[in-house]
Amino acid sequence: MEKNLKLLKALILSLILVTAFSCSDNDDDNPMPQPTNIVEIAQATPDLSNLVDALVEANLTTTLSGNGPFTVLAPTNAAFQEFMSDNGWATVQDIPDAALEQVLLNHVISGTIAATDLMAAGSGYATTNADGAGGNKLSIYYDTTNGVKFNNTASVTTADIVASNGIIHIVDKVIGLPSVVDHAAANPNFSNLVAALSAADGDLVNVLSGDGPFTILAPDNAAFAGFLSDNGFSALGDVPTDVLAQVLLNHVMSGVTLSTDLTAAGAGYTNTLATGAGNNPMSLYFNTSDGVKFNGISNVTTADIVGTNGVIHAIDGVIGLPTVVDFALADPTFETLVAALTRDDLTFDYVSTLSTPNGTSPAPFTVFAPTNDAFASLLTELGVSSLADIDEPTLKATLDHHAVAGANVRAADLMDNMTVTTLGGDITANVTGGATLTDANGRVSNIIAVDVQAANGVIHVIDKVVLPPLN
Repeated sequence: MEKNLKLLKALILSLILVTAFSCSDNDDDNPMPQPTNIVEIAQATPDLSNLVDALVEANLTTTLSGNGPFTVLAPTNAAFQEFMSDNGWATVQDIPDAALEQVLLNHVISGTIAATDLMAAGSGYATTNADGAGGNKLSIYYDTTNGVKFNNTASVTTADIVASNGIIHIVDKVIGLPSVVDHAAANPNFSNLVAALSAADGDLVNVLSGDGPFTILAPDNAAFAGFLSDNGFSALGDVPTDVLAQVLLNHVMSGVTLSTDLTAAGAGYTNTLATGAGNNPMSLYFNTSDGVKFNGISNVTTADIVGTNGVIHAIDGVIGLPTVVDFALADPTFETLVAALTRDDLTFDYVSTLSTPNGTSPAPFTVFAPTNDAFASLLTELGVSSLADIDEPTLKATLDHHAVAGANVRAADLMDNMTVTTLGGDITANVTGGATLTDANGRVSNIIAVDVQAANGVIHVIDKVVLPPLN
C-alpha cells in the first residue's frame, strides 16, 4: 500500500512539472503583449507615416515615448500632404525644424483626454505644449456640435486609440499655430466680433494678426447684440465704421496681460489702443474684487486664451467709449464723489454736463477727482457728519472747483505756479516735489494718480477736496 502511494505522488509531481514546462514553452512562443506607447502605435499605423517622419525630424520621438500622459492629435498622411502643399514644402524635411517642432507640439495636450470627456464638455479650450505669446503655452479650441473639431480646422476621424503613455485621436488636418484673430475666427461665439473687425476702419484684422503682442477683450455674440440694441442700431452695418474701429480698439491692450496679472494688481487703470480726447491713449479701469471686470460693466467669462501673438479674455459686454462720468461710476474709489455730483438738491446737472461728447461744448474736461478718503477728511475738517450737512451753494461751489471745461490737461501739461481756471474759480498747480493743487484758502491737494483718459476728458486723482474761498 505504501509503495502504491509513493508511486501516485511521483506521478502527480511529474504531471505538474510537465504542465509547468508546457506553459513556459507556450509563453516563449506567444509572449504576453507589452504596452505600446504613442510613438510605437504611430509607427505601426501606415496612415501616420508622415507624422512619424515629422516626429523624427523634430526630435520629438523620445518626448512622446516618455511617461506622459499625453493626448496626441495625429494628422493623417493626407493631412500632412495638404499642409506641406499649402506652405510650399515637398517633404517633411523641407519644413524648418523650429517651426515643425512647434506645429507638432500644438497637437500634444498634457494629460489623457478621451472623446467622451470632450463630448461631455461640449466646447471650450485646452492647452497644448506649443509656445505662445508671453512664454505661455498655446490654447486650442474644441467643439463637439458636429463630431469633434479642433480650432475649427481638424476633425477627429478615429478617436481613443489607447497607448501606454496616453491616448491618440487621428485628425484629418494639420492644426496651424493660431494668432488671436485665428482663435476668434475658430469660435462661433465670436462671429459678431470677427464681422466687426472686418467692417471697421483701420484694417483691424491684419493689424491684430501682426506681431503684437496684444491682449484682446473679446465680446461674445450676446454682448454685441446688447451693444447694438442699447445704442439704437438694428445691425452691425448701421454702426459708423470709424466709431466701430474706436470701440473695438478700446478692447485691445498692448502686451500680454493674463488674468493672474490683473488679480495680483487688484484694481487700477491701463491703456487701450483707442484714443480719447486730445488723441491720447484711452484708459481702461479693471477691478478683480468679484471676478475680473472692466469699466464696471464687462465681466471676463473665459480667461487666458493664448495665441501666438497675444492673449484673449472673453467678456460678456461691449465696452463703450467712456466719459469722465463713466470712470467715476466704475471706480469705487469715487463713490462719495458720485454721491456728491448726484445729490438731489443740486441746481446744476453735473452728470449730463460731464457726459458731453468730445468736440461738443463745453467738452473736453479736466477733472480733479477726490477719493472717498479725501471726502471723509473734508467732513472732519468742516465738523460735519455727512454730505447732507453741507448746504447746496457750498457743495456746488466746491464741485465747480474740481472741473475745467474746454481743456484736456494732461499731467505733462502742468507746471509750477500754473493758474488752473476751474468752473468755480482759479486754483494753482505745482509740480516740483510732486504734483499739487493749491486752493484759494492755501490748502494743498496732492495729485496721487494722473491721466485717466476718457473720450471726453481726463481725470487726475487727488487726496484732498479743493474748497472755494471760505472767507
